[in-house]
Amino acid sequence: MNHSVVNTSRMLWAALRMLLVLTVVTGVVYPLVVTGIGQAAFHDQANGSMVSVEGKEAGSKLIGQSWNLPGTDKPDPKWFQGRPSNSGYDPLATGSGQLGASDPTLIKDVRAAKKQVAEFNGVPERQVPADAVTGSASAIDPDISPQYADLQVKRVAEVNGLPVAQVRKLVDDRTRGRTLGFLDQPRVNVLELNIALKELADG
Repeated sequence: MNHSVVNTSRMLWAALRMLLVLTVVTGVVYPLVVTGIGQAAFHDQANGSMVSVEGKEAGSKLIGQSWNLPGTDKPDPKWFQGRPSNSGYDPLATGSGQLGASDPTLIKDVRAAKKQVAEFNGVPERQVPADAVTGSASAIDPDISPQYADLQVKRVAEVNGLPVAQVRKLVDDRTRGRTLGFLDQPRVNVLELNIALKELADG
């Protein structure tokens, strides 16, 4: 047999063995090890940071959701509302609207949203914070600013028949500061806040 053919066959066989080994290691062993570590050490996060209420999954702390009146696109006044979403809070259709800050369509939409939020919460338009009328880059941000949460306290308290001070304390207790003291912004998780609100209202 030709010497070059033998060498080529050996190299091909070596390459094939390497391909099989790497496929098993990186495609089977590594994912299983990482999954096992994630389930053992970070079970909650590895399973989507789901939140359960009375034994039923209410949603994920990582994904925003609608708090509208059942069967409508109108916000339910008894719940704290999250940021607007141009994807309908669909985690499979994330992304921003891609409109620039000076885009006439965006300016018109923001003005209309600011008026709606102000009327819905019974406050002047100047008090409406930016995150109440603009979506996040992902369109499924689960958090709102403490300012937006505080803006909604009076309305939520009145509709649920609760003292304003108690509802404001719910917000204060669930306000998280900057990560490591300098990353991100102070924020309130809407799902956790509404679950706490339900417990307070039912109690």
